Amino acid sequence: MPRKTYPTEPRVAVGAVVIWKDRVLLVKRRDPPNEGQWAIPGGSVRLGETLQEAAERELHEETGIRIRAGRPVYIFDVIQRDPEGRIEYHYVITDLWSEYLGGEPMPRDDALDARWFTPADMESVPVNAMTRDLLDTTLGFGRSPGTADAPDRAP
Repeated sequence: MPRKTYPTEPRVAVGAVVIWKDRVLLVKRRDPPNEGQWAIPGGSVRLGETLQEAAERELHEETGIRIRAGRPVYIFDVIQRDPEGRIEYHYVITDLWSEYLGGEPMPRDDALDARWFTPADMESVPVNAMTRDLLDTTLGFGRSPGTADAPDRAP
């Protein structure tokens, strides 16, 4: 498995965007980068996995939730440098719209916590900036109730 810190090349990762009953599934990150922040659950893509397979596996490993991963809705980089300016982390992350199939969120693997959030709930917790941008700007999460929970109506 490639090194997580001080990589020699960017790592490919996925996130699973799951909105169900006007709530989004988030995890509280245990490990850097972004430890202690709430974010879309996900992780690294393994050799031979599709983005969808990786998202389904990672979501189940982190939360116990089962999903069917769909199309990409958001792509971004996470590049973090150490105090000397060296690249400590570099991920290229593709978030995929995902259909909730079942399960109750339970923190597992590298998640400190996992739960469903309404837009109002997210105001009182540290939500990762990229997660907030995805939900607010790209998906309009919370702007019109009932519009974000059907995959065929997602952007």
